[in-house]
Amino acid sequence: MQVPEDTLLEALELAHQEIKKLCEVQEELRRQVGKPKWLDPAVTEDIEGRFGSRVREAIASDGLREAAGTVEEIQAELSPELTMESTEEDIVRQVQTRSSLNAILERERLEAVKGPVREQFENELRALTDAEQDSKQLKSAKRQLLFDRIIETVDLPFAAGPATVDGDAPTVSDQMTRQFVKKAAESLYKELVRTKIAVDKRRPDGRDAEEIRAIECEVGVSPRTHGSALFTRGQTQIMTLLTLGTAKEGQRIDDLSLEEERRYMHHYNFPPYSVGETGMMRGPKRRDIGHGALAQRSLEAVIPGPEEFPYTIRVVSETLESNGSSSMGSVCGSTLALMDAGVPIKAPVSGIAMGLVKEGDDYVILTDIQGAEDHLGDMDFKVAGTREGITALQMDIKITGVTQEIMRAALEQAKRAREFILDQMLAAIPEVRTELAAHAPRISSVQIDPEQIGLVIGKGGETIRGIESEFDVQVDIEEDGTILIYATEGTKSDAAIAFVRALTKEPEPGDEYTGKVVKTTDFGAFVELKRGTDGLLHVSNVGPGRVAHIEDVISRGDVLDVKVLEVDKARGRIGLKLVAKHENGDLVQPETLIERAKDAPPREPREERPRDGDRRGGRGRDRERR
Repeated sequence: MQVPEDTLLEALELAHQEIKKLCEVQEELRRQVGKPKWLDPAVTEDIEGRFGSRVREAIASDGLREAAGTVEEIQAELSPELTMESTEEDIVRQVQTRSSLNAILERERLEAVKGPVREQFENELRALTDAEQDSKQLKSAKRQLLFDRIIETVDLPFAAGPATVDGDAPTVSDQMTRQFVKKAAESLYKELVRTKIAVDKRRPDGRDAEEIRAIECEVGVSPRTHGSALFTRGQTQIMTLLTLGTAKEGQRIDDLSLEEERRYMHHYNFPPYSVGETGMMRGPKRRDIGHGALAQRSLEAVIPGPEEFPYTIRVVSETLESNGSSSMGSVCGSTLALMDAGVPIKAPVSGIAMGLVKEGDDYVILTDIQGAEDHLGDMDFKVAGTREGITALQMDIKITGVTQEIMRAALEQAKRAREFILDQMLAAIPEVRTELAAHAPRISSVQIDPEQIGLVIGKGGETIRGIESEFDVQVDIEEDGTILIYATEGTKSDAAIAFVRALTKEPEPGDEYTGKVVKTTDFGAFVELKRGTDGLLHVSNVGPGRVAHIEDVISRGDVLDVKVLEVDKARGRIGLKLVAKHENGDLVQPETLIERAKDAPPREPREERPRDGDRRGGRGRDRERR
């Protein structure tokens, strides 16, 4: 389904109203049976007001690590030790007090370090925000160098390590202080980046809010797969490989959902090397499964139905490099691969990752976010769709206050980005290929009467196995009478289809067949028109003259060309006329056979008389039902 932006906004607003009701039910349940929170904001605010200055004084005089002793003293004052007479309320008060004091200590430690780091290194951290334009390796190296120098050289106005024997200032910072210096530097860097984006309207890599990184599209990059594409956007590169299979090769779904079988599968891989790391490459991780599901959902709306394209489709998106929105890159790459493979999709699909950075009343919506903007931003908003509408949407919101106006603006901005990317993709492959790859399986279908399924299968599967062996194909029969034929070459498939049609076609007057004589009698010969169906060639229909004995000119096992004269469906009889007899590679005409019959020696008449059932034809001698 391709949903217009306005319709989606209405759906989100409607869902929001219902979500409010569900939240109110949960709040009511909490009020009735809920347990006290371990970290209660009211308790934290009260302790902060009464003891916050005492914690700050302890940090200023004793340092970050030693301030923990002051917190323990406050804990003892506020919640006495438990005794055998303690109640549940005493336990709750102790847990809440400890949780609040730990939160206050954590915050005050960070604030105590943040001020000196800001004063001494703000300009260098601000300069580091411009490194987003560099390569990942250079950017990471610059960041590491600066942070290491901050940790080693920052001048803190309190004890930064264990006291010395002589009472001198410590020469080495303790591990806790070093950790908080790093946290402070990271926090300041995040503030500077966010302010730069939301207030100064400048992105870390110098792009405008709606500017998309350079895009490159290639198709047919893997010669052996049935379809392939390479999609590159900035420092994100996806290679998508597609293979086509038969209907029997679909994925069976065994879970609690209503889906039983899946004929379109999208797999997504995110190896460690795509972000410059090393690691074990085992089964798919939660992130891989989620991104694959999003890409699959994005494309399912445009995948043709089995009646139009009776193939199983498997797409694998390999992330070769990643710096923002590899899932949307896999959507674009998969669309290109589908078109390259000749899959008649309803419309091409592109995807884009949007972002939001909000500082106070200032905010900016970002198109094509990269790693830093995703990590430091307030919203990760992925949109996939065609020119007509949205096919998939995923949104991670880290803040409250995302209004309907912001959502509307984000969707409109995302639509412009999708259309721009689609133009770049269609420049690489303007339309779906009209032919499949030379080594892709050929799937053809033919519809028969379900009552004739048993005829195609044959006794013990003899007929269907014979078709597969003779024409080198694979045959799959559906319950509704649809017969799917899979072949590596189109000629083999065409021959198998012609055979099935001939096998299942009811003989009609005027039809011509080539068949083998399966039985002779005094009154004629029975010719097998097709598996399970015989017709009677009466002695009077051999040629323009009389034949006294059919064996004079025709024997069991002879191959004849015959024409249907009449069909008596009520009595199951098919009358035939001889066209020609196959003999030593030549065709012998009926007139020649009549002349032979005149010279034939006399024969003794048979004593057996034909029974009514022996003159049958058309209903089959050994057709088996499933």
